[in-house]
Amino acid sequence: MMIVSFKHKGLERFFKTGSLSGIQAGHSVKLNLLLTALNAAQTPSDMAVPSWNLHPLKGSLSGHWAVQSQRKLAFDFSFQRRQCRSCRLSGLSLGII
Repeated sequence: MMIVSFKHKGLERFFKTGSLSGIQAGHSVKLNLLLTALNAAQTPSDMAVPSWNLHPLKGSLSGHWAVQSQRKLAFDFSFQRRQCRSCRLSGLSLGII
Protein backbone atom coordinates (compact mmCIF):
# COMPACT_ATOMS: atom_id res chain seq x y z
CA MET A 1 0.00 0.00 0.00
CA MET A 2 1.10 3.50 -0.65
CA ILE A 3 -0.25 6.97 -1.12
CA VAL A 4 -0.38 7.59 -4.86
CA SER A 5 -2.00 11.01 -5.18
CA PHE A 6 -2.66 14.19 -3.27
CA LYS A 7 -5.22 16.96 -3.76
CA HIS A 8 -3.33 19.24 -1.37
CA LYS A 9 0.08 20.20 -2.80
CA GLY A 10 1.46 21.37 0.55
CA LEU A 11 0.59 18.00 2.07
CA GLU A 12 2.25 16.20 -0.83
CA ARG A 13 5.41 18.29 -0.45
CA PHE A 14 5.46 17.59 3.31
CA PHE A 15 5.02 13.85 2.73
CA LYS A 16 7.71 13.59 0.06
CA THR A 17 10.33 16.05 1.34
CA GLY A 18 9.41 17.11 4.88
CA SER A 19 8.93 20.70 3.72
CA LEU A 20 6.60 22.74 5.91
CA SER A 21 5.78 25.04 3.00
CA GLY A 22 2.04 24.79 2.44
CA ILE A 23 1.08 23.44 5.87
CA GLN A 24 1.01 25.00 9.32
CA ALA A 25 4.13 23.98 11.23
CA GLY A 26 2.03 23.23 14.31
CA HIS A 27 0.28 20.45 12.39
CA SER A 28 3.47 18.71 11.26
CA VAL A 29 3.82 16.11 14.04
CA LYS A 30 0.20 14.95 13.81
CA LEU A 31 0.26 14.98 10.00
CA ASN A 32 3.44 12.91 9.98
CA LEU A 33 1.71 10.28 12.16
CA LEU A 34 -1.38 10.29 9.93
CA LEU A 35 0.56 10.09 6.67
CA THR A 36 2.81 7.30 7.97
CA ALA A 37 -0.24 5.28 9.06
CA LEU A 38 -2.07 5.98 5.81
CA ASN A 39 0.93 4.99 3.72
CA ALA A 40 0.95 1.59 5.48
CA ALA A 41 -2.85 1.12 5.48
CA GLN A 42 -4.50 -1.35 3.12
CA THR A 43 -8.11 -0.44 3.88
CA PRO A 44 -9.81 2.58 5.44
CA SER A 45 -10.45 0.57 8.62
CA ASP A 46 -6.67 0.43 9.17
CA MET A 47 -7.01 4.13 10.06
CA ALA A 48 -9.55 3.44 12.83
CA VAL A 49 -7.48 4.77 15.72
CA PRO A 50 -10.08 5.86 18.31
CA SER A 51 -8.71 9.37 18.76
CA TRP A 52 -8.73 9.96 14.98
CA ASN A 53 -12.51 9.56 14.60
CA LEU A 54 -12.46 7.75 11.23
CA HIS A 55 -15.72 8.28 9.36
CA PRO A 56 -17.05 8.01 5.78
CA LEU A 57 -17.96 11.22 3.99
CA LYS A 58 -21.28 11.80 2.25
CA GLY A 59 -22.66 13.76 -0.66
CA SER A 60 -20.17 14.88 -3.29
CA LEU A 61 -17.35 13.24 -1.30
CA SER A 62 -19.04 9.86 -1.03
CA GLY A 63 -16.36 7.17 -1.21
CA HIS A 64 -13.91 9.32 0.75
CA TRP A 65 -12.99 8.84 4.38
CA ALA A 66 -11.87 11.40 6.94
CA VAL A 67 -10.00 11.51 10.20
CA GLN A 68 -9.93 14.49 12.50
CA SER A 69 -6.31 15.11 13.37
CA GLN A 70 -6.90 18.16 15.52
CA ARG A 71 -10.02 19.94 16.67
CA LYS A 72 -10.14 22.31 13.70
CA LEU A 73 -8.23 20.22 11.16
CA ALA A 74 -9.56 17.32 9.12
CA PHE A 75 -7.70 15.04 6.73
CA ASP A 76 -9.58 13.11 4.06
CA PHE A 77 -8.68 10.44 1.52
CA SER A 78 -10.06 7.69 -0.69
CA PHE A 79 -8.92 4.15 -1.47
CA GLN A 80 -8.88 2.42 -4.85
CA ARG A 81 -7.36 -1.04 -5.25
CA ARG A 82 -5.62 -0.82 -1.87
CA GLN A 83 -3.98 2.45 -2.84
CA CYS A 84 -4.67 5.76 -1.18
CA ARG A 85 -5.68 8.57 -3.50
CA SER A 86 -6.81 12.17 -3.19
CA CYS A 87 -5.29 13.00 0.19
CA ARG A 88 -6.15 16.49 1.31
CA LEU A 89 -6.40 18.73 4.32
CA SER A 90 -9.53 20.65 5.20
CA GLY A 91 -10.76 22.50 8.19
CA LEU A 92 -11.51 25.75 9.91
CA SER A 93 -7.84 26.46 10.50
CA LEU A 94 -7.28 26.42 6.73
CA GLY A 95 -10.34 28.49 5.91
CA ILE A 96 -11.81 25.63 3.89
CA ILE A 97 -14.94 24.79 5.89
